[in-house]
Amino acid sequence: MTSNETPELPDAEATLLALVERMRGAVAFDAAFVGIYSGGAWVAERLAELIPGNHSLGFIDVSYYRDDYARTGLKGGARRSELKFDVDGATIVLVDDVLFTGRSVRAAINELFDFGRPACIELAVLIDRGGRELPIEADYVGARLAVARDLSIVLSRDNGRLSLTVEPVTNA
Repeated sequence: MTSNETPELPDAEATLLALVERMRGAVAFDAAFVGIYSGGAWVAERLAELIPGNHSLGFIDVSYYRDDYARTGLKGGARRSELKFDVDGATIVLVDDVLFTGRSVRAAINELFDFGRPACIELAVLIDRGGRELPIEADYVGARLAVARDLSIVLSRDNGRLSLTVEPVTNA
């Protein structure tokens, strides 16, 4: 696909419900949901509400763990990671909005291990757009899309409702 071809995006709310159906019954009753800021955090909040169980909720900012941090510096909007549960021995469902190269997920896993040693980490993503640069694969996927490398899929939230758009990649 080229950047001249904008993919047709699914409805984000319907994709979230498809993700929930794939996870229902497969996710441990006491699994903790950890969302990668910002889109993954929004999806994790919704999953914790929609998946039956007793789920702790946490959020992780990978800004300091990115492999391009030394080259590009800190991007605006860095937040504090919040994991208010014991990571040691926990079953964790790491949640991201869009899985692309796998680098953000790698960074999130590195940061999780700074908090403790989980028993298991599963990965749930709203959108898998392919294009992996690392051997990372999601356990649960809402939808798979083919998107040109110079385009970015962006998740937005307005009054709690999720929506998807495609934007050109900016090299800021």
